[in-house]
Amino acid sequence: MYDAPGQEYIGDEPCALANAVDVIGERWSFFVLREALAGVTRFGEFRDRLGVATDVLTVRLQRLTDAGVLQRREYRQPGQRARHEYVLTTAGNELAVIVVALQQWGEVHAPSRTPSSIVARGGDAQQIRAALVDEHGQAVDVERVRFDRDSHPA
Repeated sequence: MYDAPGQEYIGDEPCALANAVDVIGERWSFFVLREALAGVTRFGEFRDRLGVATDVLTVRLQRLTDAGVLQRREYRQPGQRARHEYVLTTAGNELAVIVVALQQWGEVHAPSRTPSSIVARGGDAQQIRAALVDEHGQAVDVERVRFDRDSHPA
């Protein structure tokens, strides 16, 4: 569970969205998350796939670990020294919907000249898409979504 250095506020109200952006909002953190969702667990794999500087990657992995998105686990290959791998936690896996939604948005509103290198697929190998659903699991068209201020936060 994310333990912020201090509760994030927008204006004078506590904001879970601000806390979430604090955890994954940095450019390289988001790409580390994408790679972890694609099965990457080892430092060298993250570095090689992303082309990110070692010092930047070290900080991002630590930040995601501290936030409970990744878990750092020791492993040892025969005849080698102990090393660490970074495995998604339940909280980390739950961020898949955000990655899918942002990629989906990007494909429409900020398309790349080349196809996406990672595609989310369901159990039947079909590409999946993010959707807004109500509490009964029924899809809700984005034009029908309304954001209201909660006048009685829990």
